[in-house]
Amino acid sequence: QVQLVESGGGSVQVGGSLRLSCAVTGIPLSYYCMSWFRQAPGKRREEVSTIDNEFSTTYADSVKGRSTISKDNAKNTLYLQMNSLKPEDTGTYYCAAAATSSCGRWPSYWGQGTMVTVSS
Repeated sequence: QVQLVESGGGSVQVGGSLRLSCAVTGIPLSYYCMSWFRQAPGKRREEVSTIDNEFSTTYADSVKGRSTISKDNAKNTLYLQMNSLKPEDTGTYYCAAAATSSCGRWPSYWGQGTMVTVSS
């Protein structure tokens, strides 16, 4: 059974930082494209960042320069370090896995989400 369990969300003030984690069981991160998505209230879910089997990364323009995606294949855990947080970063953050070593396919597996609230 595949499980993706996010943690690390919370409430922070503008300019603060958070580190999200996603513990994965049932699939090896080393063979999957791993992603972070987020969904703000009333908005569509959007891709935030991806990391493939060769540790190549992509970032949405909205978080580029402020966020870092990483993974630990030995721990089978995905991370997202977010700095200089803005109110527009508020939303539910989802960890996702696509059954492809290089990214570009819609994820097959999703976590339940962790809430991030940034207030001024």
